[in-house]
Amino acid sequence: MMRFIFLVMLALCQSAFAQINSIESVTANQQGSNVIVKIGFKSNLLKAPVGFSIANPARIALDFADITNGTGRTAFDINIADLRTINLIEASGRSRLVFNMNKALNYATVIEGNALIITIDGSGGVATAVNSQGLPVAPDPLISGKKNVRDIDFRRGVGGEGRVIIDLPFNQVAVDIRQQGQKIIVDFLKVGLPEVLRKSVDVADFGTPVQKITTTADGDNVHMVIEPTGLWEHSAYQSDTQFVVEVKPIKEDPNKLTQGTQGYRGERLSFNFQNIEVRAILQIIAEVSSLNIIASDTVNGTITLRLKDVPWDHALDIIMQSKGLDMRKNGSVIWIAPKDELLTKEKLELEQKAQIADLEPLKTEAFQLNYQKAEAFKLVFGSDGASTNRILSKRGSAVIEPRTNQLFVTDISSKLEEIRKLIQKTDIASKQVLIEARIVEADDKFSKSLGAKLGFTDLRGLRGGDVGYQLSGDQRAAVTGNYLGIGEQTGQAKVTDSSYIPNSQFVSLPATGINGLNPGSLAVSLFSSAANRFLNLELSALEADGKGKIISSPRVVTADQLKASIEQGTELPYQIATSSGATAIVFRTASLRLEVTPQITPDGNVILDVNVHKDSVGIETRAGFAIDKKEVKTMVLVENGGTVVLGGIFQQNERDSVTKVPFFGDLPLFGNLFKTTGRTNDKTELLIFITPKIIAEKFNNKQ
Repeated sequence: MMRFIFLVMLALCQSAFAQINSIESVTANQQGSNVIVKIGFKSNLLKAPVGFSIANPARIALDFADITNGTGRTAFDINIADLRTINLIEASGRSRLVFNMNKALNYATVIEGNALIITIDGSGGVATAVNSQGLPVAPDPLISGKKNVRDIDFRRGVGGEGRVIIDLPFNQVAVDIRQQGQKIIVDFLKVGLPEVLRKSVDVADFGTPVQKITTTADGDNVHMVIEPTGLWEHSAYQSDTQFVVEVKPIKEDPNKLTQGTQGYRGERLSFNFQNIEVRAILQIIAEVSSLNIIASDTVNGTITLRLKDVPWDHALDIIMQSKGLDMRKNGSVIWIAPKDELLTKEKLELEQKAQIADLEPLKTEAFQLNYQKAEAFKLVFGSDGASTNRILSKRGSAVIEPRTNQLFVTDISSKLEEIRKLIQKTDIASKQVLIEARIVEADDKFSKSLGAKLGFTDLRGLRGGDVGYQLSGDQRAAVTGNYLGIGEQTGQAKVTDSSYIPNSQFVSLPATGINGLNPGSLAVSLFSSAANRFLNLELSALEADGKGKIISSPRVVTADQLKASIEQGTELPYQIATSSGATAIVFRTASLRLEVTPQITPDGNVILDVNVHKDSVGIETRAGFAIDKKEVKTMVLVENGGTVVLGGIFQQNERDSVTKVPFFGDLPLFGNLFKTTGRTNDKTELLIFITPKIIAEKFNNKQ
């Protein structure tokens, strides 16, 4: 017990000792174009920290496990070359150093006792670590010489963002990433690109802003072009050898000058004003931006600005935030007013519209539906025609006429126009899809059987001689195949033509029939000159080789997102016992069935939720016939007119059988006269193909 307590206390002491290390100092200096940062620790550093970098914004992060912050500070202003500041964050006994950079640069680290020396290469190339004397440390052999990019992958995030993942040969590859128009350009310096990765990949089907990724070799570098579409923003980060470019979709806000965090793109200005009127600074921005800015009469006051090389749209946002203003944008006209004023005005407009709706005369209009059922609009207007879901105004009503498939709506003009637009979007012909399945069953069967019959017949007793062989005196012995054969030769049993020869056989192991066919045979007999003693031999053999293929091709046409099924088969009767003790007949179906639900994607492909059955009548049992089932159920994306293999089953049955007389069947060469051999090799394969085809529309929808 004392030993256990001692071990526990020792472990606790070791754990506490492992966590007493702390960061004591952070210093930096410049050596040529490089920045050298020295991190001092309370005790020796045992291992290098885990690090990662981010390209936008440019940052380098180093994580230290079981190390605390002993400097008493959380930020260090460096402002040397491209290194602006260093943040030191501690949480749960772990510390993180964040280097805030002007641009993304490579770094290298080396441990010297209780110090970590970080070299940030200012040229943008591969960083070489230096020691405390400023002398370079031997480079890592993994980064010496030119290496190739290992892999390029693309994945979709849960938020719809697209991630381009590049696996680099080492963690210090210089990367130049920039945006040119609506494209993202990424250059990886001093690395090669294998032939298999030199290609253009279309990733539009993933449903992210990224449409295409093109990667090529550019001299000693690798050049990548990422082509997004729509409104998006991008960021890049690196963890060890994995470099990730992430492109996120953003939602457009019509009352914002910039969308998301793509950045301000206006012309850069420098302001240095003391107590300038807000209306005057808005006038300056209007002249630079070529926008029409209308300021409310309530926009007043002064502001002190000192902005250097700032985009005008960024400056406008800063001014509005500081003075409690907001904006409404309509084309090239921007109206700026206090937030409360804008909200009050919009509230009054809504109240006026509501009052007008209460006073506006009602109108009645009939809407003829061509493709949709009128009853389907019960969910829109409510089961009793009332505006339970606020599609209609509070005075509006609707009557659904299923006989003529019409809607009679009574409401104000604006609501009638909304109903008209709703019907135009929903009352359209659904696209039709032809789904064809092909079920191919192929078999290759081979069977072989070899056998022999061997017998001895003594006819001397039937032809006036003595049966058998003399042993001594008047004692004789007869030889034949079985007990009845001895009786027939010695006269103990009646001899018949049909029983004599079979009863004289020693071995009767003929080849077995295959598929109801008898084997071929060859008989040989050795007999004496008097033709009264016979040694009979019959060899039989049969070999069967067969190939077959069954193709089933069910097809069905259905509308987009509607389930369809087609079935053909046989119903088999079965007797079952009822609760009263009597018997009843039930039927089970062995059928070919195709059940499918298609969904046409916006890019013209088809998603199929498919279930295919291929049943057949099996062997007969005491309860009735068994049913051999083959089924596949899956969901798959197929291009229009393309064919995909849903699944396949391959079976191979190999069997070798030997039936023989013990000992004699094992004799070399002559043993084949005392045994039957058989061999079976059956191969069956089932493949299921499916092909969807979108049926082209032969008419235009007219509303």
